[in-house]
Amino acid sequence: MKKESLYKVVSHLLSPPRGILAADESSKTCDMRFEELGIAKTLETRRQYRQLLFTTPNFAKYVSGVILFEETIRQKNDSGVLFVDLFNKTGVIPGIKVDGGLVPFDNFPDEQYTEGLDGLSERLKEFGSLGAKFAKWRCVFRIDSAKKSPSSTVIHANLGSMARYASIAQSNGIVPIVEPEVLYDGDHSIEECQDVMSQIYRVLFDSLKAYRVDLGAVILKTSMVMAGKSNENQSSPEDVARYTLDVFSRRVPKDIGGIVFLSGGQAPEQASSNLNAIAIQSKLSIPMTFSFSRALQEPALKAWLGKSENSKNAQNIFEKYLKQNSNARLGKL
Repeated sequence: MKKESLYKVVSHLLSPPRGILAADESSKTCDMRFEELGIAKTLETRRQYRQLLFTTPNFAKYVSGVILFEETIRQKNDSGVLFVDLFNKTGVIPGIKVDGGLVPFDNFPDEQYTEGLDGLSERLKEFGSLGAKFAKWRCVFRIDSAKKSPSSTVIHANLGSMARYASIAQSNGIVPIVEPEVLYDGDHSIEECQDVMSQIYRVLFDSLKAYRVDLGAVILKTSMVMAGKSNENQSSPEDVARYTLDVFSRRVPKDIGGIVFLSGGQAPEQASSNLNAIAIQSKLSIPMTFSFSRALQEPALKAWLGKSENSKNAQNIFEKYLKQNSNARLGKL
């Protein structure tokens, strides 16, 4: 019965034409973005910003689920209604970020490890009682051929922990999203990105299998295969689609619940164009959609600037990008 419930959540989250909103920025990260734009860095301002996003017209038409930060899952709108309850009334599934963040990996300069396994089962039980039906765990890999990174040691350490998280999540009736992000920063070529992602997904799925994780109740959140943003030969949407789908066809098992894309520092139009090209070229049976953060939110945040008089315009802009990516996941941009 538990497995059937997990499958149902996965099916809902991947249902067309919608995507998953990544609204799981930590308070620290959110405040950094506010500071850049001169917005007050307070608990109340963060709540107002999240309320602006979640109450945007047609939000539930384009969004199937929202990844929340632990602060947000406890917050309410101006009428005193929990955001989680607001989602449930409109058919949007609440999720939660559960990893403990990045720390330096000892003896491996410039590489990082994701913490958070300690006490994870208890935290998942608490978040489940607050309404979360799925969770997310992220680790990051930076491509630097001169430093031979990411190293095999760091890949195996991070993905072993990620697989353990996925096993714990499913045991608690929570759908795990696994997010091994390959950073867009750097000057690597698209071929180098493809090679690294191929290595990562081989290890990831071997690890998930070793921990007896049910792939049908797992969602992969992935970077797109593309040249680093400092590379002089930038990748076209058609190349991004071709290289990305090649990795998927070779490394991602067909029985996985679904694939969602992170934007990873891409400009909003760039992320949408690449998503659209992937949808057009894909012949895979695996359902795919978007799970963007800044590529969806940044234009609206810049329009809002923490001022109530700007809220309507900011929501209109946010709705525009939601619709744009909804069309892109269908290859109809």
